[in-house]
Amino acid sequence: MTASSSDESRVYSKVDWRLIPFLFLCYILAYLDRVNVGFAKLQMCKDLALSDAAFATGAGIFFIGYFLFEVPSNILLKKCGARAWIARIMVSWGIVSSAMMFVHSEGMFYVMRFLLGVAEAGFFPGIIFYLTLWYPSRLRSMRTALFVSAIAVAGVLGNPLEGLIVDTMHGKGGLSGWQWQFMLEGIPSVLVGFSVLFYLDSGIQEAKWLTQAEKDLLTANLEAEDRHKTQARVRDAFLSAKVWVLCAIYFTLMIGLYGITFWLPTIVRAFGVTGYFKIGLITAIPYLVTVVGMLLISRSSDRTGERRLHYTLNVTAGAIGLVLSGVFAGNPVLAIIFLSIAMLGVIGSMPVFWPIPSAFLAGTASAAGIGLVNSVGNLGGFIGSNVPVWIKPFSADPSAALYIIATVLFLGALLAFFLIPKNLYVRVGQPSTSDINAPRR
Repeated sequence: MTASSSDESRVYSKVDWRLIPFLFLCYILAYLDRVNVGFAKLQMCKDLALSDAAFATGAGIFFIGYFLFEVPSNILLKKCGARAWIARIMVSWGIVSSAMMFVHSEGMFYVMRFLLGVAEAGFFPGIIFYLTLWYPSRLRSMRTALFVSAIAVAGVLGNPLEGLIVDTMHGKGGLSGWQWQFMLEGIPSVLVGFSVLFYLDSGIQEAKWLTQAEKDLLTANLEAEDRHKTQARVRDAFLSAKVWVLCAIYFTLMIGLYGITFWLPTIVRAFGVTGYFKIGLITAIPYLVTVVGMLLISRSSDRTGERRLHYTLNVTAGAIGLVLSGVFAGNPVLAIIFLSIAMLGVIGSMPVFWPIPSAFLAGTASAAGIGLVNSVGNLGGFIGSNVPVWIKPFSADPSAALYIIATVLFLGALLAFFLIPKNLYVRVGQPSTSDINAPRR
């Protein structure tokens, strides 16, 4: 018998409440531990005599370690099981993140950031792949949005919290505020990482909180979708033109994300804002706008079944917002408004993008493909974090970096418009016949 739509909705709602809040918490911790260096910079660079160039290199070197270990980590997640591997990732990065408090030189800063990238490698694409073990593609954009919105929520909650820690804890126990920040933000990742072992299941059949009928419904939906995917080997993910096109598109998006987030506290301080807590409150505004906008965009994408235009138009709007934030840099209110649009254009496009890679490949090849897209794409984080430093010798305009990043975002939007097929997304029961190599009709 075919399950009714009400039965299906009830079962997926049960899965949602079990998985999404916990994964949401995990990603908040992951993102805070990845980008908290941007806030720590306001105090750490002075204490360690780090130049902006040294900071940018250290912030960006995270992505080198991330790139080198991303695909192997995601393949091991498939082989070892999601529960054990995600727990390993979280405990590892929490320990390294807290250990950042012991950094005392430029060289050690580089080493610790590299190790943090190695430790965190595989987490984000691992979770994206984990969602494919529970939800068919038609249901993943909104769930991915709820998960990815943790980036924005991390900014809303994390930036004021970081400012408060740096302001109130500085000097206590003989430690600087930035040292307390690293220590206090790393410990929760370790604790939650151990809880993964007891809370998450590696797949539908392990879930004791589901009845057999509910397991059968979830499994049947995934099997129906998998029949229309390419059953490929891991090496096919590396040889697929589809995957490399998506790598290029995501690469441009990550240049935008980390070109903004690593430098946002510095941009806000340049407005003349004093006090770390006040800086944290103001930098939370673009993230708050992004939380609301991202959910609306993803809901629209799921409802209409359209991916390409949602992605293209949103990224284009973000690029325009970034340009205008530079044009009106002398007006803090307008600059924050346009930075909010830019942030929404970048982060708000991620949940529309991520259902795409898993639409092409199944099984271990899907894990490898998702890992490849994320690892190659995240190399854009190294570029984005360094653009403000690299452009200085060529332009005295402090907004020049924003214009360059905006140009890159617009190029990525063009790639998506012309190379992501119009008919990529299909509704319930309809097989996907789209091919990213085929001409767009």
